[in-house]
Amino acid sequence: MAIIANIFIDQGTDYEVTIDVTDTSDNIIDLNGYSAAAQIRKTYGSTTVAETFGTSITASTGKVTLSLTDAQTTGLKAGRYVYDLVITDGSGTKTRVIEGQAIITPGVTR
Repeated sequence: MAIIANIFIDQGTDYEVTIDVTDTSDNIIDLNGYSAAAQIRKTYGSTTVAETFGTSITASTGKVTLSLTDAQTTGLKAGRYVYDLVITDGSGTKTRVIEGQAIITPGVTR
């Protein structure tokens, strides 16, 4: 079962968050051979992807970093979205690690 965590993304800025991937006993999972994918959509039922996170895995420490550039966050309208992170092991098994709301906050400085 995925952890539920809401994230706040400032429109027009670079965004980065690192997630520790652990098992049910809170032990770090070695992510060698894994890939990661994460998206933002307006609703769970949306067929259109609002934005795709860049992903980076530090396998030995069980960390996945999600990132968006300032150009990507500028393209998102302020408001509430949903997101998740799915990791895939070498055999193709997919696991949703984290999910929740992505709240895009508008900026003033341009």
